Amino acid sequence: MKKSLLKYTYLSIFTSIVVISLKILAYFLTKSVGFLSDAIESLVNLASAIIAYFMLKLAEKPADYNHPYGHTKAEYFSSLFEAGMIFIASLSIIFSAIQRIIHPKALEQISLGLVVSFLATLINFFTAKILISAGKKNHSITLEADGHHLMTDVLTSVGVIVAVFLVQMTGFLILDPLVAIAVALNILFTAIALIKRSVSGFLDESLDKKDLKIISKIFQKYEKKDIKFHSIKSRQSAQKKFLSFHILLPNNWSIKKSHDLVYKIEKEIKKNLGEIELDSHLEPIDDKKSFEE
Repeated sequence: MKKSLLKYTYLSIFTSIVVISLKILAYFLTKSVGFLSDAIESLVNLASAIIAYFMLKLAEKPADYNHPYGHTKAEYFSSLFEAGMIFIASLSIIFSAIQRIIHPKALEQISLGLVVSFLATLINFFTAKILISAGKKNHSITLEADGHHLMTDVLTSVGVIVAVFLVQMTGFLILDPLVAIAVALNILFTAIALIKRSVSGFLDESLDKKDLKIISKIFQKYEKKDIKFHSIKSRQSAQKKFLSFHILLPNNWSIKKSHDLVYKIEKEIKKNLGEIELDSHLEPIDDKKSFEE
């Protein structure tokens, strides 16, 4: 049985709470609009982490009468929400930065604020790496989206830290909001990428090229003059993989012999691809109708 991934959402929620506290502290120490926008994005991270928890919990529910293929697509709702939150966070950062350009304000206790913000950034960075790695390993777009969301927060923080440091060195107050705007525009690309992946998932995108190549090699291994494969279809639904195929066999084969071969092929596919739901269909190779889709 596949291990639950909910523990990673606990890590994300806990991290967001700690980071929000540190960034709000950095803002109150410095009065930097960059640190304020950074704190706002972390609030969005917390909301996204909570949504990720509930969607992942739903996605892990086993198949039932009304949902015979499971609930894994619930993860795509979470990743779409993540993308929307990143988009909103970007706009809020830009709005705050424009206000600071119009109404410049001197920064305070910059050195202490930088130390606090840097600590928050380190915590976010390591958590993001863990989530992205776990997401890719377990084919969970929810964890990947959450990890990328935190990583955009890291990029935001780095940009803000650099800007505030330059303000301290040069005295140019406008650098603070300008860098905040630049970082906000940059993280919009992450939101667009997440939206594309989520939409592809809802549209039943096929398995990735690596998995399809493995399946093709297995079929080639068994394909002979009197054994053929066709109507090969696959799809990825978050953590779960699906594959259906038709296998054409000689008319004179017994049911047991045919079944044993299919069982052997399916066992090899599962051994190489892990958790995958297979749907195979036997057909006589001598019947022309067998080659129809």
